Amino acid sequence: MHFAQLPQMEAAAVPADGFLLDVREDDEWAAGHVEGALHIPMSQVVARFGELTESVDEGRRVHVMCRVGGRSAQVTQYLVAQGLDAVNVDGGMLAWEASGRPMVGGQDGTADGAFVL
Repeated sequence: MHFAQLPQMEAAAVPADGFLLDVREDDEWAAGHVEGALHIPMSQVVARFGELTESVDEGRRVHVMCRVGGRSAQVTQYLVAQGLDAVNVDGGMLAWEASGRPMVGGQDGTADGAFVL
């Protein structure tokens, strides 16, 4: 599968109750994230694959996101190859924030935007 064939979805189209997998690093996560998302940094996805499969109901779509979509595209490709219904969130957290979707994190409990610099 090439990235051009990779399942993608605009951030604004992710269902409010969709299962989100955030593959950014810890500092990016702390700067702001989607409440309820599962956080597994990209470098740990293979080692923590069981944690992911235990967290998502069988047959439920996994919406994978990172900062802009590159890392999440790679993880999505891996998850699809493992038989999961996974989709890359196009534009990542930058697109999520730009579309006005809710986030939490930062030092005061709201997303501080530090990850967008």
